[in-house]
Amino acid sequence: MNRSDPSSISSEPLITIGPRIRKSPYFEATLRWGARAFTIYNHLYMPTHYGDPVAEYWSLVTDVTLWDVACQRQIRISGPDALPLMELLTPRDLSACPSHQCLYVLLTDENGGIVNDAVLMHLSEDEFWLSPGDGDVLLWAQGVATRLGMDVEIADAEVYPLQLQGPKSPHVASRLFGDIALELDYYRVVETELEGVPLVLSRTGWSGELGYEIYLRDGARGDWLWERIMRAGRDHAIAPAAPSTFRSIEGELLSYGSDIRREDNPWTFGLGRLVDLDKKAEFIGREALRRIHAGGNHRRLVGIEIEGAPIAGNDAFWPVSETGERLGHVSRCAWSPRLERNIGFANVPHTHTARGSRLTVETPTGPRQATVVEAPWFPAQKTLPADLRNR
Repeated sequence: MNRSDPSSISSEPLITIGPRIRKSPYFEATLRWGARAFTIYNHLYMPTHYGDPVAEYWSLVTDVTLWDVACQRQIRISGPDALPLMELLTPRDLSACPSHQCLYVLLTDENGGIVNDAVLMHLSEDEFWLSPGDGDVLLWAQGVATRLGMDVEIADAEVYPLQLQGPKSPHVASRLFGDIALELDYYRVVETELEGVPLVLSRTGWSGELGYEIYLRDGARGDWLWERIMRAGRDHAIAPAAPSTFRSIEGELLSYGSDIRREDNPWTFGLGRLVDLDKKAEFIGREALRRIHAGGNHRRLVGIEIEGAPIAGNDAFWPVSETGERLGHVSRCAWSPRLERNIGFANVPHTHTARGSRLTVETPTGPRQATVVEAPWFPAQKTLPADLRNR
């Protein structure tokens, strides 16, 4: 769309670009490379596709892709009480988390509900970065720390991540950063630089494929960094892309606000392993989570396959029923290009979670039959190929 020509406005719904929502340092680069749609995530614009989401999916699972995910805001928590505050925010035990380790954590409220899920990066003894899903976790953390008078600084860090994702991502990362990219273990993070520009590099991502996240500390260098990575990946068919709904569902990578909601609890999502009810440090929601766990019979988010023609996706929670009785809802669904069938997640009572259970999904075009199946359909890729590890 020509942003200066009103006659070029599409008949489809659009997002108006204005000063109230922040642009990422890569915004102009994504437009040059063909971004066609955006959403708003953590108060920033994020590309949602470059014209053909299916083509982006195939680039992701066969080659390598670059994503603008500067909307993954990094909440910097530092100071003498940084670790006590982090322990208070999550039921996961952090006492043995070494520096330069990443952990997937849940943030819980006083009722045991999930405020958000996040990747926690422990950069140094008294500094953590918290990368949550869409939501105002910064205000939550500040409120907790202020109420308790903790000696800690909490800020929206001036850090802007890109994701480099796909089976060929290690080749591109090693061309940029050398052996450090190949020596970096899964869910580890290191501070580094590229041509004198300070960066943070981690072996993380939301793709289900091999990948890295590259955190730029100087937003003025965003355009340079985007083009530098694209140039390094040219020989490996690198393509710009957005986070793939298809691949995230295939890999059972959950999305806060869609799959994960505050009214549910960790056991709804099979994430009880992230809850240490007996950890030494106090945390918000301990007693509520103990009651929930003791009660059992939790609702569950299950994988489903939906019959019929390809589904483009859902823009609302679709009702799920059995013999006319409303049971729950579909959180996300999509047509899988590799599986050539509709897959998704349904939030249902524990009585309807057995593999093979039959459900009815109420779609905007009418009811469809669905079956509960094993998820993930394709597990996350975590280990670099031997030929790269042994170089």
